[in-house]
Amino acid sequence: MTDNDGPETEAPFSADVIERIAERTGVSTDDLGAALTELNASLIGRHSELEREGEYVTVDERRAYRVDASWWDDTLAAFDVEEGLADAVRATHTERARLAFEHSVEGDERFGDDEGVVIRVDTAEQF
Repeated sequence: MTDNDGPETEAPFSADVIERIAERTGVSTDDLGAALTELNASLIGRHSELEREGEYVTVDERRAYRVDASWWDDTLAAFDVEEGLADAVRATHTERARLAFEHSVEGDERFGDDEGVVIRVDTAEQF
């Protein structure tokens, strides 16, 4: 479910972020929401892998990680989505990660050209 009214997704994104990225990339909000939900299901449980690879912050039950472009290339290669939709998924994650780093007291707010991935934190993964 999203934080605001708009496209529904189990992924950790607000409707305004999804709508903004969909408009900017020319994909439908429904397609983007569905792709984010599908990807989110595969990302659950990858926290420890991402924590070992780089910097992260936790904000509002979401963990945002800095990742490099090759991480996204490898991750998206496993999904059967068209290039434009893949770019929109990547942009949505990166924008949300930037926002998390900006609002976190423990993270470096200068996200720069880095890319990001955001995953909802399950209760079991917090312990």
